[in-house]
Amino acid sequence: MNPAILERLRQSNRPRDWENILQEFRQKPLAMIGTEPVYEFFYTFDESLEINSHSIGLSVQPVASYIPFHIHDYVEMTIPLLGECQVVTKNEKITVTQNDIIIIGNHTTHRVEPISESAIVVNLTLKGSAFSLNDFEFMHQGKNTQGISSMLFSLLSNENLGEGTYSLFHTQQDPKIIDTVYDILHEYFHPDTQTNQIIRFEILTLFSRLLRVATKNQAQLDTGKKATTNLLSLLLYIEKNYSQITLEQMAKDFSFNPNYLSGYLKKHTGYTFIKLVHWQRINAAAEYLTYTNVPIEQIALKVGYENPSYFYKIFRKSLGLSPKEYREQNRGGAS
Repeated sequence: MNPAILERLRQSNRPRDWENILQEFRQKPLAMIGTEPVYEFFYTFDESLEINSHSIGLSVQPVASYIPFHIHDYVEMTIPLLGECQVVTKNEKITVTQNDIIIIGNHTTHRVEPISESAIVVNLTLKGSAFSLNDFEFMHQGKNTQGISSMLFSLLSNENLGEGTYSLFHTQQDPKIIDTVYDILHEYFHPDTQTNQIIRFEILTLFSRLLRVATKNQAQLDTGKKATTNLLSLLLYIEKNYSQITLEQMAKDFSFNPNYLSGYLKKHTGYTFIKLVHWQRINAAAEYLTYTNVPIEQIALKVGYENPSYFYKIFRKSLGLSPKEYREQNRGGAS
């Protein structure tokens, strides 16, 4: 907790009257949810309600203020630094407690219930131009591979992958995560040379730390029913159980019908269940090929392929190289 940053944010979270804002911007509803209108929030604004043209923006949630349902054409990270907030989507209400982080996907309809006057909630807005594919290289587990969970940010950025895409991260009050958040805020309020670059890398670091904590949380939940089910929970399950996974067992563990689960994954990732499993298996195999001398047939069995020929086929299709070629290329000819 940084008292100076909190005080700075407190100066900006005064109540706002939505009706006055609506008249100023003269915006008409995009759609209706029951009797509630839905608006397009395609611009980010600074504290003076001037349009912010930067790829990464920051705003403070106004206290005791009604905010209508809306959609963004960017990803939004909502973080209660003091108190909590409730994010409402079309189908559910999600409570986000202090220092937890919810990432709302592109074009996901949502609103935030009025927060208490003692609360401080910040929103980080991340436009599509904020990051390039190269920015995510450090999260890749290999030169040409990527873990299933690491694709989450890309999925959240895709407006075509289904309504209601979000991910709630319980940070467990991890001090490194909290420090990273405050570092981002400090850099934002005290810009200097390389500020934009530093903020970009801090956000990527934050995302990686969130994935680490989420993976640990998932392991703790494996002994019982999942407390919550969202896209991240499903991706982490596949990432952990890829070698022996079946659609039927996964559906049972999440209390889903297998057909529903298959459709949900396709809708929210753009990939079928089996494609996601192949992706993780090949990712794991690439790791073994790079960092061990284990025979290729043994690696195939280890990651879930009983038929080595099928493993060779899927590997080449996925990475454009045979397992042997991949090992030679990534180990300088070692075998």
